[in-house]
Amino acid sequence: MNRAQLIRVAETDRPPVVFSLDGQVVTALQGDTVLTAVLACSGQLRRNEFSGQPRAGFCMMGACQDCWIATADGQRLRACSTPIQAGMQLLSGVPR
Repeated sequence: MNRAQLIRVAETDRPPVVFSLDGQVVTALQGDTVLTAVLACSGQLRRNEFSGQPRAGFCMMGACQDCWIATADGQRLRACSTPIQAGMQLLSGVPR
């Protein structure tokens, strides 16, 4: 994974949640959103589908449509408002 965008400084005692990002097993904490979970282990959420530029969310409250991320089964999730769940398989479109 590339360098994390977010660094957790509080609430570190919540139970871990294991998920995968681009095929790599990573860990978040229970109660994290998908956006928080991904940015705590990666430098970006996804690549823009038009420009290929890195994206990390924008409004952080579900209004801007910039935080969509794909799942391995083809679903699209709004990362800023979807809670992370154990076993999620997320795809950022970022080559690893």
